[in-house]
Amino acid sequence: MAQNREPFLTRWSRRKRTAEHAAAEPGSPAPAEAPPPELPPIDSLTPESDFSAFMHKQVDERLRRAALRKLFSDPAFNVVDGLDDYAEDFTQLEALAEGAAATLEHAKRTLLGRDPDAPAPAEDGEGTTADAGSADEAPAPRAGEDDATAAKDAAPREATPPADVAVPKKA
Repeated sequence: MAQNREPFLTRWSRRKRTAEHAAAEPGSPAPAEAPPPELPPIDSLTPESDFSAFMHKQVDERLRRAALRKLFSDPAFNVVDGLDDYAEDFTQLEALAEGAAATLEHAKRTLLGRDPDAPAPAEDGEGTTADAGSADEAPAPRAGEDDATAAKDAAPREATPPADVAVPKKA
């Protein structure tokens, strides 16, 4: 059954050429278009009205736009969605809640391991930071710890804040 059918594109091309040829003949009758439907007055339209009659090809563009303007002037269509990024004024910031500033300062001290108001430790010529205490000093091992665990705990570590916390860069 599939062997007797002509390919889709061949059939489509043949039918298109036939339709174009029939339209080009002067003696052939033009297809009759339906007259435009009876249109209600625009003032009587409500959001529940049927606006499909105004979408007919033969309806004047100004009349179509007036009907659509009437439809979309309904308050149901004038709802601002929450996804409009630029609808709000973000230039006026609200003050932080009471205690929020203290919580942020505590978080800075915890994450950075130092007082945020204190000056940053100075760097020596080798690109390492020189702390007030000596790097050679190691805390004494606790009872029951071996030397490897004590050395690991004594090694200086840089505190790395989470990715969502903004940390000022050192100059």
